[in-house]
Amino acid sequence: MELGLTGKRAIVTGGSRGIGLAIADSLAAEGAHVALIARNTDELARAAEHVGRHATRVVPVSTDTRDDDAVRAMVDRVAGVFGGVDILVNAAAEPAFAAPPPLAELTDDALRAEIETKVLGYLRCIRAVVPHMIAAGWGRVVNIAGLAARRTGALVGTVRNVSVAGMTKNLADELGPSGITVNVVHPGLTVTERVAKAVADRAASEGKSTADVIAAMARDVSIGRLVTSAELAEVVTFLVSERSAAINGESIDAGGGEKGVIHY
Repeated sequence: MELGLTGKRAIVTGGSRGIGLAIADSLAAEGAHVALIARNTDELARAAEHVGRHATRVVPVSTDTRDDDAVRAMVDRVAGVFGGVDILVNAAAEPAFAAPPPLAELTDDALRAEIETKVLGYLRCIRAVVPHMIAAGWGRVVNIAGLAARRTGALVGTVRNVSVAGMTKNLADELGPSGITVNVVHPGLTVTERVAKAVADRAASEGKSTADVIAAMARDVSIGRLVTSAELAEVVTFLVSERSAAINGESIDAGGGEKGVIHY
């Protein structure tokens, strides 16, 4: 299937590593020009070199999405280089591997920090790119949230991801008539370099093999294993393509399936 991504102009936040980098790489492989957005300039340079092997234009831009002025300047720069923006993938957020604190130890600032990056940061980027999409009469936005939106056990993670899903649906209804779709993808625990380190650390602390730790993590995944970042990226790549026009305002589970749970 031809996805119609050749020549499309994309911004991927959190694009220097992990899920964001995998998505940027997948988009470039389909012929899209990609701006990689993150804070660490060294990581951005390495990511740009990696994605650049597909021979599309790759622009690394160091940006803190917690700063609205910085976000607007970044979008202006990217739009100036590419001549516009067609696609935005919001993936800039810190993953949470540690056990969540109990209520008595949960501070206001812990929640504020998560909302500032993963909810408001996403909103800032959408707000800045949408005028370019409206002008073109076409656009795709995908917000990366997480399966904590659909289960208990991590209060902060649930709040931030449910907020992203709610924001997504509201914006989908508003922007749909302008030719712009907005969807949210919920990864589960996904194989990235950070997860590999977390697995190794857990195995060492518990005196287990990494295989045993991974098996335990995948126990409730329907496909029997963890999804890779490349596999997740393929889902997002379809959602930002010309072939996904029928999907708007949806929350899509891309964690390999949750055993015993029905969403309808």
